[in-house]
Amino acid sequence: MLAAAALVFTAGEASAQMGKREYINGGWQYNGSVANDFVKAGNGYGAYIEGGYYLTPMFAVGGFASFNTNNRYIPRQTYTFADKSALTTDLDRSLYQVPFGMTMRFRLMRSEIQPYIEAKVGTEYSVQSTYMSTFVSRDDNWGFYMSPEVGLTFFPFPKTDFGFQVAAYYSYSTNRNKNYDIKGLNNVGFKLGIAF
Repeated sequence: MLAAAALVFTAGEASAQMGKREYINGGWQYNGSVANDFVKAGNGYGAYIEGGYYLTPMFAVGGFASFNTNNRYIPRQTYTFADKSALTTDLDRSLYQVPFGMTMRFRLMRSEIQPYIEAKVGTEYSVQSTYMSTFVSRDDNWGFYMSPEVGLTFFPFPKTDFGFQVAAYYSYSTNRNKNYDIKGLNNVGFKLGIAF
């Protein structure tokens, strides 16, 4: 029994030092929407979770889900319509995005610091909302999603599977909205989180 306990203990230590086969990461996400006039600012209203399994020591497959909200304030102005009516108001615009799907990850080394490159593919649900003084205009749509990412996970505590993650990404989805002339959504951002 003593020998079996020693074997289990040393196997756990070896796994923690060299990196286990499964991973889970999650945390905060800062997202900037680019190349559209609906919202222009980046916002830190986002979060993510992802996990996977290393089929080989360096290559893993898994899944992900995240959400982001980007906002834009437009000061008071007068809008005229085709029927010659007019409305004077300020606007708050909100772009809400929820992508989810599959990941493929390749880590470049197995040590306390594990840099990686990752590709994500899936689908994205998005809601575009314009808040006016007395009502809201809202549209939602679905699109195909893809995202390359570079990052690293860092395990500063020896013989544990707890660490930190930092990453940067670009994403594109095919979501469209004729009312706001949106022909796809482009985003850049970074993530800070914890790793298991």
